[in-house]
Amino acid sequence: MTTEQITSVAERPDPTASVAPARAANRPRVSMTARRHRAFYMFTSPWIIGFLLLTIAPMAYALWLSLTTFDGLSPNWRFVGLDNYRELLSDPVTWDALGRAGLFAVTSVPLSILAGLALAVLVNRPLRARGLFRTLLYLPAVVPPVGAGLAFKQLFDQNSGAANGVLNLFGIDALGWLADPYARYVLLMTVLWTAGNIMIISLAGLQDVPRELHEAARVDGASAWRTFRSITVPLLSPVLLFQTVTGVIASVQTIMPLLLAPDGTTAGVTLVPQSNYLYMMHVFAQYFAIGRYGYASALLWVLFVLILVVTGLIFRFTSGAVFYNVDPEAKK
Repeated sequence: MTTEQITSVAERPDPTASVAPARAANRPRVSMTARRHRAFYMFTSPWIIGFLLLTIAPMAYALWLSLTTFDGLSPNWRFVGLDNYRELLSDPVTWDALGRAGLFAVTSVPLSILAGLALAVLVNRPLRARGLFRTLLYLPAVVPPVGAGLAFKQLFDQNSGAANGVLNLFGIDALGWLADPYARYVLLMTVLWTAGNIMIISLAGLQDVPRELHEAARVDGASAWRTFRSITVPLLSPVLLFQTVTGVIASVQTIMPLLLAPDGTTAGVTLVPQSNYLYMMHVFAQYFAIGRYGYASALLWVLFVLILVVTGLIFRFTSGAVFYNVDPEAKK
């Protein structure tokens, strides 16, 4: 190849050089909003997939079971439509268990919120070793429910429990703590024992209250109780509303009485004291002691609807009593 040919080849334009910019120019640009949406769904996709597979799918399966006579083992099941729902509406045992669950919620939720708020006010004061007290009061909340239930069962055992041991020191006969009529009080103690969880949430709310308001109230001559009632509690109302809603949901779903049963086995659900035979105990008995999967699924769906209704009523009747620093309607 001559020098002239080499020069002509070197000076010849690259045919792909003009094609690449043309292709880049014709390529649609992704807007910043689309990129943010894509990033949002990429980061939330694990939760969305888990929600669909572990929440929506089991709920749909339970809804289908509630329309059948499936017992978990026998292939001779049939579709019965709404018969399970009609049966539970006419079942006095179901209504009694639901009434006891409601009474337990009405009793345990206010007491646990008051106990947690009192502890939060106590540890919010400038005391020595305040961090240590906070840790010790919060420790029971991180104990697994199974361990807590078994510990309370040993503590209140009629024959070898420490509670009766203390009573014997004062000449008082041993009490059957895990039987009626004392079993309900033991169950309530298990709830109050974990008030440290509510304490932490209330403490965060207390520390968010502006100090300037308390100082202004003291300058005006307001007492500590008047300051707490007129300033602290209104500013804590969103926190108290959250604790009320979550507390009601947790209380009607409690399964702790099964752990406090005398034998602690699956069949021992029939040995749960009558006062502690709550709605979830009835569901557990229908599932595992009797094997009526369809009827038990109907019970769970009724409980789900009741929780939605009660939650809606709580929001409806507390809308005028909850104070928000930022109006939630203003962002809409």
